[in-house]
Amino acid sequence: MHSLVVSMQSTGVYWIAVYDVLEEAGLEVYLVNARETKNLPGRKSDVQESQWLMKLHTYGLLRNSFRPVQEIRTMRTYWRQRNDLVRSATRHIQRIQKVLTQMNIQLANVLSDISGKSGQAIIHAILAGERDPYELAAMCDVRVQASEEEIAQSLEGHWQPDLLFVLKQEQDGYEFCQKQIAQCDGQLEHYLQQREDRSHGAPLPEEKRKVRLKKKYGNRPQFDLRAELFRMTGTDLTRIDGIDVTTAATILSEAGYDMSRWETENHFVSWLRLCPDNRISGGKIIGQGRLPTNNRATIALKMAASALRTSQTYLGAQFRRFRTKLGAPIAIKAMAAKLARLVYRMLRYGMNYVDQGVEFYEAQHRKLQIQSLKSKAAQLGFQIIEVPAA
Repeated sequence: MHSLVVSMQSTGVYWIAVYDVLEEAGLEVYLVNARETKNLPGRKSDVQESQWLMKLHTYGLLRNSFRPVQEIRTMRTYWRQRNDLVRSATRHIQRIQKVLTQMNIQLANVLSDISGKSGQAIIHAILAGERDPYELAAMCDVRVQASEEEIAQSLEGHWQPDLLFVLKQEQDGYEFCQKQIAQCDGQLEHYLQQREDRSHGAPLPEEKRKVRLKKKYGNRPQFDLRAELFRMTGTDLTRIDGIDVTTAATILSEAGYDMSRWETENHFVSWLRLCPDNRISGGKIIGQGRLPTNNRATIALKMAASALRTSQTYLGAQFRRFRTKLGAPIAIKAMAAKLARLVYRMLRYGMNYVDQGVEFYEAQHRKLQIQSLKSKAAQLGFQIIEVPAA
């Protein structure tokens, strides 16, 4: 008995509905990249394209694209929607800042974030008709470092009706986005709570790192996302330095928790397009190309790698070494690939990540340097003798 396979190209979003119907009917669907199925010039009709795809699949030349299971796709929909809403809210804040500057309201000089408690209180008072700079300054939280006099001076503006109208519309848009984000958080929390518990009742590891405990997350979901992800996967990806709960959610919503879809960790890194694009001829590397991608998991891992620049951890020390030797862009890509391998091992084999510290990395690096120097000296006929420290 032969299995029935349907091959189709991924064009825009038009393929999604057809793919879902075919998958629900029990058919095996090959979703292929249109760039990898180019035909001869002039053969552009749909019938000819279909015949060409059938021929390529008959010869075993088609490579199926990765698509997560429905459980992960649903989570991905909620998480992507939430990220879109966060970006929309950020754009509203940027436009609020612009219109305040146009009215000579220099809140940015005294407040680091106008979307915080103090900034929002002042904006609401302005929209309610308050114009006295000292009355507005009194609404700031006591933890604001600027003095009341400095805040009042930054609020001596030129009030214009047209700009106040724009300010109100942008503030309404920002508040609407916040309500939508809260609804999205509720829907996502409800969905994750219904997933199978793969932690087998194991307790969530306690977060003891002071840097993580002190860090403020303005766009973090309004529920314990870390606990829900741990329950769904049975492992805590946030134990890896650089990966916070939002990065972990992005990786899981894009790639899922079943790493058996990739044969090895190198296959996973290749899917993320974090591997080198070596051009090989005659067994020699003659050049390297770029591997552009809009994979959200890749972008999240690169941002996580960038965050390690000031981290006083093993990975932080390694990233700084990469950055000095390779330059920032290549170092970020290399460290993102390192993080991807750690994620793969934790999800595939249930390994736990333990930070060994900066001192361990420096000692390890020094040991390798000594071995390299001894090897070079031996090749030149010399011998290196270690002198004990005084």
